[in-house]
Order: sequence, then structure tokens, then C-alpha cells
Amino acid sequence: MAGNENSIKTIKVDIRDVERIYESSRGPVKALNHINLQIYENEFVCVVGPSGCGKSTLLNIMAGLDKATKGEILVDGERVEEPSTERGVIFQQYALFPWLTVKKNIMYGLKNKKMTREQAGRAADKYIKMVGLDEFSSSYPKELSGGMKQRVAIARAFAMNPKLLLLDEPFGALDAQTRAQLQSDLLDTWEQEQKTCFFITHDVEEAVLLAQRVVIMSSRPARIKRIVDIDIPYPRTQETKMDSRFMELKNEIWSEVYTEYLAQKK
Repeated sequence: MAGNENSIKTIKVDIRDVERIYESSRGPVKALNHINLQIYENEFVCVVGPSGCGKSTLLNIMAGLDKATKGEILVDGERVEEPSTERGVIFQQYALFPWLTVKKNIMYGLKNKKMTREQAGRAADKYIKMVGLDEFSSSYPKELSGGMKQRVAIARAFAMNPKLLLLDEPFGALDAQTRAQLQSDLLDTWEQEQKTCFFITHDVEEAVLLAQRVVIMSSRPARIKRIVDIDIPYPRTQETKMDSRFMELKNEIWSEVYTEYLAQKK
């Protein structure tokens, strides 16, 4: 699977001329400025840019949690109007129910899938195993580390079998070692499940490791400054970060992001 195959893929997400303007005490604030982007079926896209540039705003509109002031977003040809189980969202905060076990947290969201309890249980078991939490199926969130909680959140999202996965800095609060492990786990799961993923991160290295394409956003009001194809074959591992092409792409993208960061500071 490689970024240069996109031309023969089906368009999964079509972002058409999206703008978002907020009202503030200082007057209107434009967060997004004419965003146009097509994401292909089963593609992994990462978005980077300076803090506060509007990355999460765009994700929230895609999720149906916010509305564009202008423009529209289509998923499989249907306009996004409200939240849907067809779009799974994983945030930096795990949002697990503390009174439910790992397995029951994952099963909880499957109630709307019209599954029997036995079917939901089997689905939960499948994804618990996939994220390496077999021994913790009956544990409660308070008994888990931060990385393990995020594994539960990932398993819960995949178990819902959404058409699109939206991930907003899901590993941002984790230590470096746990983050590296979860990057590898997510890549393994994505390659097995073949989901369309839209992943926001401040970590350029993470973006290059995960994505087929990296979208670089400008300082606010955000526009798409550039899209970079990541022409590194899968499977990718932490060792991929030592590759000369990886370093070249990382430095190229970081230079663009840092330029926007400096522009935002002015």
C-alpha cells in the first residue's frame, strides 16, 4: 500500500471549500479558510500545522460535532450534518466509563449496532486481542496505564466498524516509549482492518511514520499549504525512522510547519 496509488482509489471524504468563522468579543475570527481536500478509501492521512491553526476544528466538522460556516463535507457522497456511528472519533482523552470493564466499555458502543450480546462480546474479544489487552479484559480503567486506556479507546472505535476514523492527537499525552508502541499497534491494526484514517498530530515524525499523505496547514486562518506524499513502503516500524528518505521527508515537512509557526507568532 503506497501513497502513489491514490489515483485509482475511491474518494471516501470530499471536503469542499470549507470555512469556519467564530464570533468573539473582538469580532469574527476565521479558523478555516477555503479548505478543499479529498481523502481516499482506506487511506491514512495525517494533518500537521502550528498549534491553534484549526486542525481540530476541521476534524470536529468532519465528525459532525461542529458546523462549517461555508462549504460542506461529504462521506461516501453523503453530507455530514451530525455525529454518526459511521465516523469513529478518538481524542487525546480516553473517555472510558470508569464503572465498566475493558470488555464492557467496548461492548457499550455496540448497542446501537443491533448485535446480540453474544455477537457484541465476540467483537469486543477480537479487538481486545488485536490491541494486546487479552489479560486485561475484566480490568477497570483505574487499573490501566494511560497507554492501555488509549488501546481500549482504539479497540472501541474499530469495533464499531466505522467508515471513517478521526483521531485528534490520540497519543499526545503519552510518554515516548508508550507512544512509539501505540504507533506500531495502530499501523498493524489499520493494515489488518483497512480503514480510512484522518489523524491530527503536532509530531511531524509521527505523521511521516503513519501516513500515506501529510497535509500541512498554514497559520490561522488555516488553509492547506501543501500535501506531501510519503513514498515509504509499508509495513513501517520504529526502525523506519532511521531511513534516509524518512529523515528527508521529516525535515522537509518540519521546515514548512516551523515557517507557519513563525508566521503565527508575528
